[in-house]
Amino acid sequence: MQYTHINDEVKLSRIVLGCMRIANLGPTAVRDLIETALDAGINFFDHADIYGGGRSEEVFAEALAQEKGLREKLFIQTKCGIRPGFYDFSKEHILQSVDGSLKRLKTDYVDVLLLHRPDTLMEPEEVAEAFTALEKAGKVRFFGVSNHNPMQIELLQQALPQKIMFNQLQFGPAHTGMIDAGINVNMLTDGAIVRDGGVLEYSRLKKITIQAWSPLQFGFFEGVFLDHPSFAKLNTVLERIADEHGVPKSAVAIAWILRHPAQMQVVVGTTKSGRLKELCRATEVELSRKEWYEIYQAGGRELP
Repeated sequence: MQYTHINDEVKLSRIVLGCMRIANLGPTAVRDLIETALDAGINFFDHADIYGGGRSEEVFAEALAQEKGLREKLFIQTKCGIRPGFYDFSKEHILQSVDGSLKRLKTDYVDVLLLHRPDTLMEPEEVAEAFTALEKAGKVRFFGVSNHNPMQIELLQQALPQKIMFNQLQFGPAHTGMIDAGINVNMLTDGAIVRDGGVLEYSRLKKITIQAWSPLQFGFFEGVFLDHPSFAKLNTVLERIADEHGVPKSAVAIAWILRHPAQMQVVVGTTKSGRLKELCRATEVELSRKEWYEIYQAGGRELP
């Protein structure tokens, strides 16, 4: 496993187990998945208050209860801010949401809280009050955001005494908007359009860890590109490189993200232990520049 350090004491696995889809699993199955993750070196687990209507957090807690001391081995992240039909970064909702997650997770604290999708009605000072109350109560250790652009983060950060440490963004070989504009600078092409405010470069400058979500998806939950007929060239290239490195092609797709010098984390949402082991083999692969750019272009992009 590869790790990233957010301070002198805390090291986090660069592969994160996303828990959105565990709601329909039983506690024993979830525990087996957690144990597989730990055996592979994963110590970071991603939740949100809305996953499974809260059931994902509940069954995770039921799994942890099967082994004393298991909670202390894990770095748990959850998210809040999405409500039916609207977004809500009010102090009241943030505090209520965290208390709800703590109750479902049966823990006194979460390691990270992310604000889930931007709330355009956000009052930064109100968020700051909520974060400070959570930090002082020992309920949250670190804070971050999800799907935010640089100016939204700047607006929030100027009111916060806490540093925004993470930003969860969709990224993978079939969803490359974060890097397209930087490659197509000064070109009159669609790839040159800056849609995210330069969030990749901003994150590197501000030392914010990007967490790549849905790394194997294309579009917005439209499907997985592995073995998909619309991505025949990408799959052919991934298969060849995978054979050369002696790993599954799914691992090469994850290695492609890990290869970027931004030192991103990758959130993988599988519920199958065997699949998780395959994806973790990504940390065995160091792609060359030539291989990296070949995968990028095979995903449907052109170099200017």
